[in-house]
Amino acid sequence: MLTRRGILLASLAAGVTMPNRNALAKASQPATPVNFDVPAGACDCHTHIHGDPEKFPFFAGRVYTPEPASPEEMSALHRALHVERVVIVTPSVYGTDNAATLFGIRARGATARGVAVIDDKTPEADLDAMGHAGIRGIRLNLATGGVNDPGVGRPRFQAAVERVKARGWHVQLFTSLAMITAIKDLVASSPVPVVFDHFGGAQAELGTGQPGFSDLLDLVKSGKAHVKISGAYRASKLAPDYPDAAPLAQALIAANPDRIVWGTDWPHPDSSTQPGRKPTDLAPLYQIDDGRLFNQLPLWAPDAAIRKTILVDNPARLYGF
Repeated sequence: MLTRRGILLASLAAGVTMPNRNALAKASQPATPVNFDVPAGACDCHTHIHGDPEKFPFFAGRVYTPEPASPEEMSALHRALHVERVVIVTPSVYGTDNAATLFGIRARGATARGVAVIDDKTPEADLDAMGHAGIRGIRLNLATGGVNDPGVGRPRFQAAVERVKARGWHVQLFTSLAMITAIKDLVASSPVPVVFDHFGGAQAELGTGQPGFSDLLDLVKSGKAHVKISGAYRASKLAPDYPDAAPLAQALIAANPDRIVWGTDWPHPDSSTQPGRKPTDLAPLYQIDDGRLFNQLPLWAPDAAIRKTILVDNPARLYGF
């Protein structure tokens, strides 16, 4: 873990403005013990690494600046949760630079896979190298930064499919239900697996009848889309147990348990727009109790066999463990 002085120096080098805080928080660790039997080979399918900004500089066009989160901290999280495998996803703050994600995969070894961010300038040789390093998909972020125009989303999705269809990779989307409705036909005909982040962008307080959720359910039921039941705190405002997220999770699992994966979204970056906070200001990580949140899974999926499907079998197939 970087010292505060080291972070200050690195932040200055990376153009990061430190907020007026007494101390830099560490990424959250579980405060609540896991209260159910976690099956061997369980996978956390959505995490991020935020490296030393001197070694892994942030993208100049980012909309927020997260606090550091190291592979060692991630390993401590997973030891506490009894989770063996992990998928590391390149966050928007790095643009198309996947170095921090690849660093995290190397640190974790054979139990890690990754999801990269690319653009049309990314050469095929780089994709080859990333595939050898453990990358199994590419992520389209149509949420952070407010990309919500189907006229943008549709061609970006189609271009992503074209880049990965010969590789056996998948396309992961961080987006909204409205965008899912707008691209439903493309997802239904996609030759590659499609994975939606964080409940597909559904808002828990609006329930299962909210516009677009039925389209998401249709895609899951038909087997054409996977959904991460991850980051419940993004869908719900009812901390710390987020009970109104349960109907969303239960509906998705009931639609097709073979297309559901679980993730923490550790280290819980805050990508929201805050009054007076510039993109270069350090955005404190959310302090989420991942043990308590993981303990919601048996409420969402009471059957241990279905939990094994979600935690072990689906990730093994999707990410090639």
